[in-house]
Parts: sequence; structure tokens; C-alpha cells
Amino acid sequence: MAFFSEKEQLQKFEEDELAQAYFEVLRELIAKKSIFAQQIGLKEVADYLRDVFEEAGAEVTVDASYRAPFVIARFKSSNPNAKSIIFYNHYDTVPADSDQPWTEDPFTLSVKDGVMYGRGVDDDKGHIVARLTALQKYREGKKDLPVNVTFIIEGAEESASTDLDRYLEKHKEELSGADLLIWEQGSRNALGQLEITGGNKGIVTFDAKVKSADVDIHSSFGGVIDSSSWYLLNALASLRGANGRILVEGIYEQIVEPNERELALVEEFARRNPEELKQIYGLELPLLEEEGQKFLRRYFFEPAINIEGISSGYQGQGVKTILPSEAKAKLEVRLVPGLEPQDVLDKIRQQLVKNGYPKVELIYTLGEMSYRSDMSAPSVLSVIELSKKYYREGVAVLPTSAGTGPMFTVYDALKLPMMAFGLGHANSRDHGGDENVRLADYYTHIELVKELIASYE
Repeated sequence: MAFFSEKEQLQKFEEDELAQAYFEVLRELIAKKSIFAQQIGLKEVADYLRDVFEEAGAEVTVDASYRAPFVIARFKSSNPNAKSIIFYNHYDTVPADSDQPWTEDPFTLSVKDGVMYGRGVDDDKGHIVARLTALQKYREGKKDLPVNVTFIIEGAEESASTDLDRYLEKHKEELSGADLLIWEQGSRNALGQLEITGGNKGIVTFDAKVKSADVDIHSSFGGVIDSSSWYLLNALASLRGANGRILVEGIYEQIVEPNERELALVEEFARRNPEELKQIYGLELPLLEEEGQKFLRRYFFEPAINIEGISSGYQGQGVKTILPSEAKAKLEVRLVPGLEPQDVLDKIRQQLVKNGYPKVELIYTLGEMSYRSDMSAPSVLSVIELSKKYYREGVAVLPTSAGTGPMFTVYDALKLPMMAFGLGHANSRDHGGDENVRLADYYTHIELVKELIASYE
């Protein structure tokens, strides 16, 4: 089997007039900020996608019933017996604020040395445009589709897919019964293999607050008066062991253990390892787990409690000798099957009281359940075999990713076989500065999706 080099893929992309035309659509999409967390640009981008898909020949619905418009774009086959596939994507992104370094403006699509940069090029606007390009490339040579293709595109994925369950309930009858749902994104691993995954972790995020006094207190009283900052730090430390294990009663007993196939897939295909993480992130603290199988089991199949940020007291220039009267932190727990967001938060609240920290107030912010698949559905196995034709290094099939998304919400509503694969790579820097995608990978994804559509002939 002949595989194309990166140079050859770049040349094909540059000479492909249709791909170049839709690359300009991507350029415009990146330039339009759409950030649910800041309530920026959601309607504008949903309307822009409506225009793009209608121009491509789709029947489009923009359902603005809730806070972020839900876009459904339908391309129908003339064959009354045609099967259906669904692409799930999202048009919202995380912010690109001053806390992250960017080489260029994050909302201007830039290209350098065969790599494109911009907020959303991987997560997830690049996938929307690549998949639409693939469909249009198939239709260039054949006017009719062999399969019904529906795009569902939400606008709140980066904020726990607010209202997605309501949208899916409204449109459930139309969307149910598809042969396969292709998830939003995916990437090649450090070995260049295409990762194909069948799930993701869930999450519960929450704020923790402590008020110790009406006003800040002179720090000369530090030997006799507790401060909000020490109280909160000690409370948080009581929830996690030095080895990273969560010290909350009842958490691990509820976990749904992976089955033999899921364990076997991770053992065969997972390429995450301690050395890779050290190189990518320049780690200066020791890892919590370095032994191979234990490292992978914790990464894929166990929960983790994380502090996203802590704030308290004076942070200005020089010195201000006080005991802060208030302290707060943002936290999260990454969940696995068996754990429900609100129940986990309740258990943490009870544990803090038991540990002697009843003054910590916990405020729920968002939550998502987790989903995991053993990747054995016939339509999933078919795409796995198809993918091997496009990646010289092969594929890596995993029952779940360690990231979080609304897979459970979608599966719970539609009960469809689902799988994720995409156009990113191991250092695409999703959610970080200089988010990027190799143009060769972008074009290969277009070719693979076109071949997926053709496989229904």
C-alpha cells in the first residue's frame, strides 16, 4: 500500500481548489470569536455556519431555543434505503486571553512551515470545515451521496455542553437510528499513529470558598488567629494523598472497572508515558505514577482531583502584612463511569466536614458524566480498518480518552455507536497558546472522511 509523505500531502492540499476555497471559510471561522464562557459571538457564528452549509446544499436548522444556538445541517441521499452517519462538532472555543502566550494573533489563522495556528484550528472549528470539505469533494465526482450525512454542531461544549441534553431531546426522533456517530475531534499520538477513541472522562467543577473574618487582620496575630488561606489550603490537602489518590470515602467503590477488552486495547495501543509528558511540558515536579501499567490505568480508568487555581490575600508590589479574611479556589474532579458529578461533590462536602473543615463552602459550577466503549460495534470496526490505509504508522484504538466531553449525553439520548478520530497531533496545544494543526494532517483527514462516505456505496 502506498502512503503519501507530508510534502506530498501539502502539495495536494495546495493544488486542491475546493480545499483551498474551504480553507478560506476556516480562516473566517477562526476570525469570528465564539466563546460561551464569555457569551461572545455565539449567534453570529451559528448564523455563519448556517450560511456556509446552505450554500453547500444542506438543509439547515438553527435552533436558538437556549443559550447557544444548535446547528443541524442535513445532506440527504436520494436512496430511500440509505444509512445515516452523524458528525458531532462544536463551534465554541475556550478564550485566548493574555494569560496565554501566542506568537501571532489567536483569532487570525496563520500558517508557518506547513502548520496552521489559531484558536479553534483543532478544537474544534478545523474539524467542521475539514469534514464539510470531504463531503463536497465526494460530491464533486458524484452528485448523489450513498449515505445520509448530518452535522450537529453545538455552541457550549467548552462549558459542559449546557442545554445539549435539551436540544437532543427535541431532535431525538430525527437523529436516532444512525449507523455511526463521528465525534468532534482526535489526534495522532507521539508515534504518528491515528488515535481512534470510544469515550471520554466526565467532570465536576466547583468553587471552594472560606471566610474567616469580616476584614483582613494584622499578621502579628498569626500565632493565635487562623486565616482563611491556611484553612483552605489544609482543607484541600486533606482531600488528596501525596500519591495523587483521592481521599474521599465512597469514590473508588463506585467506579465501573474496565472490562478485559478495554484493558487490552489500552495495553496494546496507549502511547502516553512519563517521558513523553516530561518532554512536552518541561515538568519540574516528579510524576505521581511512573510504572507503566499503573500509569495507564490511572490515566484512563481512574478519577483525579485537581486545583485549577487559588486566590487569597495581597498580591501587589512589596509587602502587606495581613491574615486574609477570604480565600477561594477553583477545583475539578475528572470522572470515570460509575461516578455522577453531583454525588461526587456531595461526598467531598461530607468528607471536608468529617476532616474538620466545615467552614469550606462548595459551589457547583458544571458537570458531565463519562462514557466508555470497547470499540466492538461493526460500523466502528469498519472505520478502523479504513483508517489503516491512510496512516503509515498505523492506528491506536482506545476505549476512552482522558479528556472530557459530552459523549455520555449524546449516547444517552441517541444510543448510537460512536467513535472519535481527527486531525490533531500530540502537541496541538488545545486550550493553550499557539493551538496548531499540521496542514498535511488536515488534508489527510479530509481524504479519510471522503473515503468513509464512499464506503457506504
